[in-house]
Amino acid sequence: MGDATGDAMRFETTAIHAGQDPEALYGSVSVPIYQTSTYAQDAVGEPKVWDYGRGGNPTREAFQTALAALEGGERCFAFASGLSAEATLLMTLRPGDHVLLADDVYGGTYRLLTRVLGPWGLSCTTCDMTDRDAVRAACSDRTRFVWVETPSNPLLKIVDLEAVTGVAHDAGAKVVVDNTFATPALQRPLASGADVVVHSVTKYIGGHSDLIGGAIVTDDADLIDALGFLAYAVGAVPGPMDCFLALRGLKTLAVRMERHSTNAAAVASFLARHPNVKQVYYPGLAGHPGHDIARRQMEGPGGMVSFTVDSADEAIRVAQRTNVFVLAESLGAVESLIEVPGPMTHASVAGSPLEVPPELIRLSVGLEHIDDLIADLERALA
Repeated sequence: MGDATGDAMRFETTAIHAGQDPEALYGSVSVPIYQTSTYAQDAVGEPKVWDYGRGGNPTREAFQTALAALEGGERCFAFASGLSAEATLLMTLRPGDHVLLADDVYGGTYRLLTRVLGPWGLSCTTCDMTDRDAVRAACSDRTRFVWVETPSNPLLKIVDLEAVTGVAHDAGAKVVVDNTFATPALQRPLASGADVVVHSVTKYIGGHSDLIGGAIVTDDADLIDALGFLAYAVGAVPGPMDCFLALRGLKTLAVRMERHSTNAAAVASFLARHPNVKQVYYPGLAGHPGHDIARRQMEGPGGMVSFTVDSADEAIRVAQRTNVFVLAESLGAVESLIEVPGPMTHASVAGSPLEVPPELIRLSVGLEHIDDLIADLERALA
């Protein structure tokens, strides 16, 4: 997390300062919340910067500048949710185009592609992106995006970004990486050759379970032009308060991801030794099939852990017995969360090739004391 970013500043420094100079009029060190929908113009058709709040806002601009710097991208576009970011990106495609999707992804992404944009004419197939040959075979001359999650949701697969990017580019496709689980504090896909990074800002970037947001970061000039138009024309933009909260989250992202990773590693080790746990999915464990790739392309294994127990009924029982881990959807916040993906976050993939094991439990490991987290899981698994 200490690699130089931007103007030779390290990641932690960039997160606190990029796009966040003290406010000019009063010297406010914190970026103000510009709670406005429109802007006064000096003359007809001559706005100072923006003519209307949908087109831009100083608080949003500060957040976009900071996140673009952290991801190492030319431009960031902020949205009202992660799914609205994905939907806007996919609107740059046309009926007949093909998206190759990883076979383990957030259920909402699969639902958007198959049930919303499928009837519109967008084609979507899935493959195991840990297999370079499978990716090559699945690409066609209609493939426009190869859509990757790494670590994936909820099975924590690790995809070799440089390998997949090489295959996709050879096929004439762009690579989109959902970097929600890792964040730029742990992984910067654009540096590995990816064309686009998407985020659910709601998760680790926000970090406090108090906002909904999304973002796209890219260097691609054609996509920058298209996304700039669509962000304004479609209008799925965030409000200034959410942008302020997301910007606040970026300031502490590096230190939070360190603690998330440390706690998650300890939880995963505990689960791996527990007799009532059948399998643990965590890239920080040496036995994880993507462990070596994660060590190479990530600066930490992250805060997400999944594991299986004997049955679906047992998974529900365990998830309902914790006290410190809160039974809730979402992830990436300071508090630890527990869920059963099958009937919760991934209900939309039931009966599809992406259906998750019914006995799977997913943990978002928070910042609490590790002894309290392990004691809570010990009670729930007893």
